[in-house]
Amino acid sequence: MIALACDHTALEMKKEIKSLLDSMGLEYKDFGTFTEESCDYPVYGYRAAKAVASGECDRGILICGTGVGIGIAASKVKGTRVCTCSDVYTATLSKRHNNSNILTFGARVIGPGLAVMIARAWLEEPFEGGRHQRRVDQITAIENGEAL
Repeated sequence: MIALACDHTALEMKKEIKSLLDSMGLEYKDFGTFTEESCDYPVYGYRAAKAVASGECDRGILICGTGVGIGIAASKVKGTRVCTCSDVYTATLSKRHNNSNILTFGARVIGPGLAVMIARAWLEEPFEGGRHQRRVDQITAIENGEAL
């Protein structure tokens, strides 16, 4: 299950991502927003990130104007590994090497075609594990307040 969320600037792009998920046969839960009325992206980023961290959803795709704000909000939820990406290469490596579980991007930064390519690559890319697992474990240790 994929958690989706956006602010008012990204409703149209979220529709594109829903179409992608439908075409891939992936289920999703939409945490809002649902209107073009100005809203606060941290609210929606938090809701979706909590769903990912709790295991209700496996991964999340969150969108705001730049992808940065909603990503910062989501990254404050313990158990998330958020990547803000504007290109396919970064999205791919964020999954392969960092096992990112939330992808964010900006509706005012990239177009819908690129957003779909980024999301598809990220969704399809597996985590490599191996030496990368050690690094993900170190990130988790930092999150838990442990010294490295």
